[in-house]
Amino acid sequence: MIPLRDYIPTRRFPIVTLMLILINVAVFALELLLDAGGLLEDFINTFGLVPLLVTQHFDSFVAFTFISSMFMHGGFLHILGNMLYLWIFGNNVEDEMGRLRFLIFYFVAGIAASLAQVIAGPRSTVPGIGASGAIAGVLGAYLVLYPRARVATLIPLGLFTRVADLPAVLVLGFWFVLQLLNGVLSFGMGQMGGVAWFAHIGGFIAGVLLVKPFTIGRRGRYWQYR
Repeated sequence: MIPLRDYIPTRRFPIVTLMLILINVAVFALELLLDAGGLLEDFINTFGLVPLLVTQHFDSFVAFTFISSMFMHGGFLHILGNMLYLWIFGNNVEDEMGRLRFLIFYFVAGIAASLAQVIAGPRSTVPGIGASGAIAGVLGAYLVLYPRARVATLIPLGLFTRVADLPAVLVLGFWFVLQLLNGVLSFGMGQMGGVAWFAHIGGFIAGVLLVKPFTIGRRGRYWQYR
């Protein structure tokens, strides 16, 4: 299932969500230039998050990679999928939390996601990159805030597809169960390359747990959409 849009209007323009998307796109454009010059691998190895360095050689630069790795992507489908989810669900979470709180929440969820991946594979030397852990936190927050919101969703049915309006609890619940199943199947597979399933799981759980503290004192309206 691929979400296409939701139907909840925002009260203010989601400037932080848009800013995060633009930074991700700018870094990806830089990656394309580096790839053309044969320098992309060094860039990823330097600024990606390497679990082994976190567990055995932690320093200030390794700490920085918790942030830098959030803005790097491994291909067009990777960044397109992540930015689609961020735009659809991030604008409403930003609207509910407020801009500064949402920005802090995004980074905290992303760091929690990376820590979950490190715990799952502490000896891995494969650099972790991508915004999906932080975005998973946004999905968790959206699920708590708007469980009954309708989400226009593309549903593949073999050779055919259809678009249906589904409740967020179904769309995001299905997404989380899929991450959980793949995480369990991948656990203990050595380097744990490919998709960072445990980052997705950790980020989502962090989002669910942190959304209430990050909306304390806000004049919420999410009850209207349940």
